[in-house]
Amino acid sequence: MNTGEKIARLRKENNYTQEQLAALLGVSRQSVSKYESGVTYPETDKLIRLSELFGCTVDYLLKDNVEEPDGYTGTAEQSDKKEAFSGNIVNRWQNFEYKSEKQVLGMPLWHIGKNAKGVFAIGIKAKGIVSIGFFSLGLVSFGFCSLGLLGFGLFALGLLSAGCFSLGGLAFGAIAVGIIACGAVAIGEFSIGALAIGHYFALGDHAYGMFAFGDTKAVGENFEQLGEVTELGKQMAVKAMRQELPKYYQWVVKIIEKVL
Repeated sequence: MNTGEKIARLRKENNYTQEQLAALLGVSRQSVSKYESGVTYPETDKLIRLSELFGCTVDYLLKDNVEEPDGYTGTAEQSDKKEAFSGNIVNRWQNFEYKSEKQVLGMPLWHIGKNAKGVFAIGIKAKGIVSIGFFSLGLVSFGFCSLGLLGFGLFALGLLSAGCFSLGGLAFGAIAVGIIACGAVAIGEFSIGALAIGHYFALGDHAYGMFAFGDTKAVGENFEQLGEVTELGKQMAVKAMRQELPKYYQWVVKIIEKVL
């Protein structure tokens, strides 16, 4: 076997794709493809890196007549390095990167990597139209910490947000803060939750607001209703809300009327 054939065989035996091997060598996927097809030879530093990854000697890679026995894993140091690379998923993820050649709006259509930026971005830090990552930023974002027009995550911020802790125009979460907030603890202009604190409207087990409707406790500045809402109470509350709430919130009053 020649050098290219040996690299291809060892890559497959070690379950690397050309993209993954390229990332570990610090070259492009096309370079790995050229190595394997025999169009070009790896540089000296790349040959040393390959010998460390695959647990073989540089002589074995370069010389056609050098054959090493099955199961050869090189020196103890080489074996340790190979084991670390094959066993450490985090390192593989950090080194892996895929970026599509096709671009939209000046960004790759797909970008997957540690720091990803594309129309569709997936990474530890991701920025895109649609982004998925530990830290994500996009029109639609998913992640541990997400920021977007639509944000979903443990900590979510967006016009529409959903998460354990969410902040947004319309927020859903265990703790939700927004213009309209729904959650175990809901704080906003209009709030619905076990503990609901609303500037204008609050509905929940414990409710506090200008108009408060609570099962256990209700504290309202203009109106409060404890327990089941009667038809008369509903009519009185809705009439008062139409008078007290700003005009730009009148559409919310229509929703409240149907919810009560």
